[in-house]
Amino acid sequence: MKTYRGSCHCGAVRYEADFDLAATGTVKCNCSICTKMRFWAVQVGASAFRLVQGKEALGEYRFGAHRDGHCFCRVCGVNVFSTGESVLRGPFVAVTVASLDDFEVEELVSAPVRYIDGANDNWGAAPVETRHL
Repeated sequence: MKTYRGSCHCGAVRYEADFDLAATGTVKCNCSICTKMRFWAVQVGASAFRLVQGKEALGEYRFGAHRDGHCFCRVCGVNVFSTGESVLRGPFVAVTVASLDDFEVEELVSAPVRYIDGANDNWGAAPVETRHL
């Protein structure tokens, strides 16, 4: 377990999250918003995430069932994390890999990737095609 730090581009939003990247791995989804954002994240339990700075700078986008909140910095526009609740995992925060400040490239590329078929509302399965994610 390691504490990772992350932020948006301008630094207005900062967070910390505790996870073991090799064990937790990363997640990519093919739903419409994740595909457009090229969303690549580490999903952690809500209690493992701490917003350190910038609550007032956060914007949130919800669509469809309004189940997940996609949080971004209203100053620079960078997507920093998403929130939601999974039937399998309970309340979660998915921190975007791109917003992590202190990871080693080798640990990221070595981590397993789990694909989610959000486009077909099949959250427990991988989509048929993943090369574009």
